[in-house]
Amino acid sequence: MSRPLNLWQRILHLIDLSEHVDVEAGAASIKDNVAFRGPNIVILFCAIVIASVGLNVNSIPVIIGAMLISPLMSPIMGFGLALGTNDIDLLWKSLKNLAVMVGISILSAALYFLVSPLDMETPTELLARTNPTIYDVFIAFFGGIAGILEVSRKEKGTVMSGVAIATALMPPLCTVGYGLATLQAHFFFGALYLFFINFTFIDIAAFFGTKYFGYTEVVAPNPRLQRYRKWLVGLLLVAIIVPSVISAVSVIKENNFNRSANAFVRANKNFGKSYIYDYQIHSDNSPKTIELYVAGEEPDDAAYKQVYQSAEQYGFTSQQIIFHLDAAYTNPKGLDENEMVRDMVRNNEERLQLKNNEIAALQTRVDSLLNVIEKNSVPQDELQAEIIAQYPMIEAVVVAVNPASPRMVVAVLTLRHNRTLNLDEQQRLQAWLQVRLHAEQAIVVQNHEK
Repeated sequence: MSRPLNLWQRILHLIDLSEHVDVEAGAASIKDNVAFRGPNIVILFCAIVIASVGLNVNSIPVIIGAMLISPLMSPIMGFGLALGTNDIDLLWKSLKNLAVMVGISILSAALYFLVSPLDMETPTELLARTNPTIYDVFIAFFGGIAGILEVSRKEKGTVMSGVAIATALMPPLCTVGYGLATLQAHFFFGALYLFFINFTFIDIAAFFGTKYFGYTEVVAPNPRLQRYRKWLVGLLLVAIIVPSVISAVSVIKENNFNRSANAFVRANKNFGKSYIYDYQIHSDNSPKTIELYVAGEEPDDAAYKQVYQSAEQYGFTSQQIIFHLDAAYTNPKGLDENEMVRDMVRNNEERLQLKNNEIAALQTRVDSLLNVIEKNSVPQDELQAEIIAQYPMIEAVVVAVNPASPRMVVAVLTLRHNRTLNLDEQQRLQAWLQVRLHAEQAIVVQNHEK
């Protein structure tokens, strides 16, 4: 009789993957999909254009749809498998196809943004792909783990689609294309940096996944070549991991600075007789800075000292705090708070009176214009009925007084299909309009019904 499992053993049994993984089928699946030609290129081009449109119009559903049909993950997973199994042939094949994939993606996006007629005044979705955070590192790493597990397990599901959406490889490449098309280095290098982080951490996760699942290593024909392959793979791993770690540390520092800066501003919203109504954090500067936009009474030395002391508690120096006092005011009269409030109320009342005077003047002009319009208005319905009774081929009539010359009227006629007024009829109608509306001049414009 077997002994009952304790809690830890039950947990291990629940997460045991050995019965659900087929590494041979997983390796074959990755290798079969690495090749990047034919339909994959056309699908990638279509996905890039769709994603670019989504970024162009700030539509998240469109961007997600593009990521669902994109074949970007295959060469990346192939590269991770090659690192984990010392497969040099697969390594070069994956790198070659990855280069083709990146090149087509960037050029396709650049071409789209060059010819796109859509407005790009507020490219918020594009901007979101230029500033990686620590969350992007986590998403890429755990997305890579989910990806290698999905291709390794016996019963395939829909995980790869979710990984493609979560790791967001396509939007950064589209943003790189936008930066290239518009010659904006911030978009180009920022998005390329985000793509590098996503790519490297997916591959690092895939590398560890292949080792954990026990993928079969490729053995060279002789020991010397085998050592060469291991050295080459090791150098590539170092070339990938070291910059990735540096990038991750940099992103973590930037994230910590942003978090501390936000906490610092919340703690000092009001200082002295001033308050912070807006702020900007520049974590990509050297040194990093915080710009504070201040309103209220201009801070005195004691207020500045209060802010600087608080900044030190959050790890900032006074040189990193930049004040903008455009909305602040001074109190040169030395008034106390009650007198200052009364002075402000008095100034506001004076400004309000000036506004009321402007509104009254504008209302007078509006009333005058309305009187002119009413005096020169024409009875549209009556005129249309009278004119159509004389000329049945007319479908509709619009008569208007020329604002620049009230004694001139213009009649726009809509005639039935293939019907028109001849010159005599047109002149007779103009003369009738002059008499009917007491006008000095009448113009008739003919327009045929569509």
